[in-house]
Amino acid sequence: MKTKLMVLLGLVLLIGFIAGCGSEEESSENTANAETEGTDDSSTTGEETEEENADSGNEQIETLKVDFVPSRDPEEIVTMTEPLKDLLKDELGTLGYDVGNIEINVGTTYEAVGEALSAGTSDVGLIPGGTYVLYDDGAEVILTATRAALSNDSDSPKDWNDNKPTEGLEDEQATYYRSLFIAGPSEKGQELAEKINNGEALTWEDLNSANWAVQSTSSSAGYIYPTLWLQDNFEKSVTDLDNTVQSTGYGDSFAKLAAQTVDIVVAYADARRDNEEAWTSDFARSASIWDETNVIGVTQPIYNDTVSVSKNSEVMTDDLKAALQQAFINIAQTDEGKEVISVYSHEGYKEATSADYEGERAAQEFLKGLKN
Repeated sequence: MKTKLMVLLGLVLLIGFIAGCGSEEESSENTANAETEGTDDSSTTGEETEEENADSGNEQIETLKVDFVPSRDPEEIVTMTEPLKDLLKDELGTLGYDVGNIEINVGTTYEAVGEALSAGTSDVGLIPGGTYVLYDDGAEVILTATRAALSNDSDSPKDWNDNKPTEGLEDEQATYYRSLFIAGPSEKGQELAEKINNGEALTWEDLNSANWAVQSTSSSAGYIYPTLWLQDNFEKSVTDLDNTVQSTGYGDSFAKLAAQTVDIVVAYADARRDNEEAWTSDFARSASIWDETNVIGVTQPIYNDTVSVSKNSEVMTDDLKAALQQAFINIAQTDEGKEVISVYSHEGYKEATSADYEGERAAQEFLKGLKN
């Protein structure tokens, strides 16, 4: 009996031992499988995370809106600046920003662009200094343009006429420009030019008897500095002239000058260079713009155009401002970029601050005083 009990007990212990070993092996296999599966999952998740980080390493901007003022024919500006979209996307991409879409718009007036920046409906504006200071409550200057210095830079209008045509200097850049009073081929325009070229001074009556084309009131070269010149020389302003029309841009002014519907236009110093071809093609003149126009007045220097950004833009940050500064500087150093920014006769950019335009603010304050 005892022997049978001992045999049965031995069998129970043996079965328990075998079962325990099987359980341990299964547990070990399960643990190993779990560890292997866990390692695989961790590896996959890590790779996906790295890819996501690579994809989202740059800040994402859905749309960046860039506005230009209508200093030339709007369609021409749109055509010339089309490559800026890809250039700006590429540069910003290397500087930490992926931009989905860049919208380029030409404002109906200079003021329209200033108002868009102030309202935050535009992010970036290429605007004159005069427009910038009028809207600097909502706009911030980040760059000023540099231009090729010109072969003429005299205070005397006769010097500009004696040394025609005006040409750009390839080896010299300028941070300022001048506004010129340009007389056209009309009888009155030629009469005024003859006096200047004979060394005679013009009178207020000479100027007031002519028909003028000016730009909007925030245009530095097309209104503000010509007004200062009139004030300095005759204690008068553009608003005192009997016969003025406001043009929609400088191209429009030169079209009027060529058609002899106006006798005088006020424009930035190299505007005739920009309209030289159009003078004999679009405007149908038989002689060149240099033969048919003369300078009768020259303003003081004007600080160059700005690249300004909106203070109220939803996408604008200090880091994006810095990126835009570098992007425009880089673009201006490429052949394709130079072609784009030549739309405003810009040749490069340098960083700018609000203080650079204190002279422009003084001019604006002076003009406000004239209106009051």
